[in-house]
Amino acid sequence: MRRTAGVLLVGVLLVVGWSLGRALTRDTNDPVGTKFVEWVRDHGGGGVVNHVESWWYSHHQPRTGGRPRGGIPAVAAPTGRATRSAAAHPAVTTTTDPRDRPPPPVPTAAATPIDGEGAWRPTGKLVHGLPAVYQTFVRPDAVHTSLLAGLIRLDQHLLTARLYNGIDVPGGTGWRYGNHVDPADDAALVAAFNGAFRLDASRGGYVTEGRTVRPLVPGRASLAILSDGTATVGVWGRDVGPASGAVSVRQNLDLIVDGGRPVPGLDRNDTSRWGATLGGQVFVWRSGVGVDATGNLIYVAGQLDIASLADVLARAGAVRGMELDINSEWVSAYVYAGTGAADTTGQKLLGSIQRPADRYLVPGSRDFVAFFAR
Repeated sequence: MRRTAGVLLVGVLLVVGWSLGRALTRDTNDPVGTKFVEWVRDHGGGGVVNHVESWWYSHHQPRTGGRPRGGIPAVAAPTGRATRSAAAHPAVTTTTDPRDRPPPPVPTAAATPIDGEGAWRPTGKLVHGLPAVYQTFVRPDAVHTSLLAGLIRLDQHLLTARLYNGIDVPGGTGWRYGNHVDPADDAALVAAFNGAFRLDASRGGYVTEGRTVRPLVPGRASLAILSDGTATVGVWGRDVGPASGAVSVRQNLDLIVDGGRPVPGLDRNDTSRWGATLGGQVFVWRSGVGVDATGNLIYVAGQLDIASLADVLARAGAVRGMELDINSEWVSAYVYAGTGAADTTGQKLLGSIQRPADRYLVPGSRDFVAFFAR
C-alpha cells in the first residue's frame, strides 16, 4: 500500500509539474509570476489567489496627500503620419475638426490643479494631417493626491477599431485578428489598449469575427465595434444591439457611468458587481473606457478605486463608461509614433505601466483593442 501510494504521489507530482512547466514556458510574453498565477486560477485556485491579492493590496494602499513625483508628465508631440490601413473602413463624414475644437480640459479632483493638469495635448501619429489622439493626466482622488490617472481621447472620425483575440482570452485558433498586430499593419497603427476581465469573471459575452465565444447578456456593459469601424460603449439591448450593426462585442460587468454621471453604488465594496478579486474600494491598477456625446472614445488607466475611475471618465466627458481589466499585469495602453512600419514604436500612457511598449506587437495571452488610420 505504501509503494502504491508513493507511485500515485509521484504520478500526481509529475502531471502537476508537467502542466505547470508547460504553462510557464508558453510563448505569451507574460511575466513568469503572472503565468504562475493564471495557472493556479485555471486549476481551481482562483479563491486562493483572490484572497492573497486582496490582502496584499489592502495592506499596500497609497499614502494620503502629497503631489505626483515630477509633476505632470510631458506628452510627446505627434510624430509622423499613419498610413491608411488596407483593411480600413471608409472615412466618416464629420464637421468636427480637431484643430478647431480641441477637447476641453479635464477638471482635477484635487483642491488646486498642478500646472498642465487636465490639459489635452495631441500625440501619436497624425491621420490625414490631423491629431487623432489627445492625452492628458489628472489626479483622480482628493485624498490620495500623489496619484495620477492617464487618459487618451480617440477621434473615431479619423480612426477605425479592431478587437484582437489573445492566446488564452478568448483563446482558440483561426482568428483574422489574432494575439498581436501584424507587422504589415504597423504603419496604420495609432493606439491600443487592454481588454477586460477573464471571461469567467466578466459576467458577460464575447462575440467577434462572426464567432460567439460566449453568448451576449442583455443589460451588460458592452464595448462594441460597429460595421463602419467605430467603437462605442453602452448597455447591450438598450444602447447597442444587433440592429446597430455591432460586429465585435466585449462585455464586462455593468456600466459605471451612465447619462454622463457615475452610477449609484460605486462607493461600496460590492464584489458581485465590480469583480470578485478586489471589489470596488481597493486602490489598484484599473482601466476603463467611455464614449462622449460626439462619439469619441476616452480611455483611463491608473491606480484607482471603482468610484474614482467612474468620476474621471465622467469629468472627461464620457456619457457612458465601463470598467475594463484590473491589476498591474493587465492594464496597459500605448500610443504609437513613427513614420512607417519600420520605426513604429509604442509610447506608454503612464511610465509606471508594467508591460513593455511592444506588448501588442508580439504574441499575448489577453484580448485588446487597436486603432488604425481610416
